[in-house]
Amino acid sequence: MRILLGSSEVHPYSKTGGLADMVGALAKALDHAGHEVGVVTPLYWGIRERFPAIKKLDWHMDLPLGPRQVLGEVWTLSLSPKSTIYFIDQPAFFQRAGIYQKAGVDYPDNAERFIYFSKAIVHLARYLPWEPELVHLNDWQTGLVPLLIQHQKLKEGWGSRPRTCFTIHNLAYQGVFPAEQYALTNLPPDYFNLNGVEFHSMLNCVKAGIAYGDVVTTVSPRYAREITTPEFGCGLDGLLRKRQASLFGILNGVDYEEWNTTRNPSLPHLYSLRSLAGKEQDKLELQKELGLPVDASIPLFGSITRLADQKGVDIQLGALEEMLSSQIQFVLLGSGSPAYEKAYQGLARRYPDKVAVRIGFNQGLSHRIEAGGDFYLMPSRFEPCGLNQMYSLRYGTIPIVRVTGGLDDSVIDITEDPKQANGIKFTEYSARALAKSMRKALVLYGEPKLLRHYRQNAMSADFSWERAVEQYLKVYQAAQSR
Repeated sequence: MRILLGSSEVHPYSKTGGLADMVGALAKALDHAGHEVGVVTPLYWGIRERFPAIKKLDWHMDLPLGPRQVLGEVWTLSLSPKSTIYFIDQPAFFQRAGIYQKAGVDYPDNAERFIYFSKAIVHLARYLPWEPELVHLNDWQTGLVPLLIQHQKLKEGWGSRPRTCFTIHNLAYQGVFPAEQYALTNLPPDYFNLNGVEFHSMLNCVKAGIAYGDVVTTVSPRYAREITTPEFGCGLDGLLRKRQASLFGILNGVDYEEWNTTRNPSLPHLYSLRSLAGKEQDKLELQKELGLPVDASIPLFGSITRLADQKGVDIQLGALEEMLSSQIQFVLLGSGSPAYEKAYQGLARRYPDKVAVRIGFNQGLSHRIEAGGDFYLMPSRFEPCGLNQMYSLRYGTIPIVRVTGGLDDSVIDITEDPKQANGIKFTEYSARALAKSMRKALVLYGEPKLLRHYRQNAMSADFSWERAVEQYLKVYQAAQSR
């Protein structure tokens, strides 16, 4: 199959979160499965310098954006004979220090930037010589693409237009803009209504993707069910229920070529399911790196996260206030809300021998936290899929998760299946419930034989992209039959 993926971020070229990991890994897995794959993403600041092999394509775009025309160019990077990255070069929109924000505030022209990007995806989908059969879009930044493609078929004679798959990675982020920004689409007013892109008199890009995509997916089976309810539907549950026959939940995969413990340049000591000695050495190295007392006997809890309400960092703070009276250590890598950053830094100052906090993102350190930790905290308020709990499983670090979305789909509690147990789950969204789960972890840590059983189950779990690709191909085929 010939597949074109569109995403505002793609690892390793750009990244703010799991979206980049998912698209980069899916593209690689589709290529390995023998399909022709293109990926369209913006040419952000620094990409040319970090990836000097990219080449300028003899391709100029002159696309309408409201009343004006905006020029753009395309750069490419060939990953294999059948896989190419297409970078959209529009310096005024994409040559910036941040992808979506500056100093924690959204760029005021994000509607212009990503409506232009959506039009560039459509332009490539229509004119690339290899003629993609399916265009797979991701999140609000590309949500208008299915509508733009459908309109060109109806009004501009695009007879063999590709089918579209729209993936919701996080329904809480919908790309909602003032109604006047709809003019930037250059579409007739017919689509700006309750059945189309209008949402409380505003333009809603995710709603466009849901309403006009041939099929809609999200990143775990449970989240696909959750978003059809008022609690998790973020105002779009009615539309999602209407499209339920075309809505599919596919759990993200893990790129085990990168996330592994046996050939990983980020880890000082390698280890495997058969030989876990290197894991304890990685723990000692991590304690030393972060300035904590170096002691293998102290249970080490880790967290790598956006510091946002969604991620449960508020109840995590509350639970730590209770649990730090115990003999434990906690390490955090992340950034986000200035208030949460300050709160966690304050915790580290108060407990310098128990808490280490690093604000920002460091790919190598994220691997070392996953490897060196005994337990991984992921107490999300909601979690469409989550990847870190799956990384933790492969690294033999026992995840402690709240029962929601992909966390519920990927972690097995001992109350569900004692033989396959690989993590600890709790349901109530409270610091008390999380602290109770952390106490369960301390009991588990005190029983080495049972802990090894959990680790063996965890490291044996298979969340490879090969499994996920099979499911996506079935969804792509469903889209083509519509």
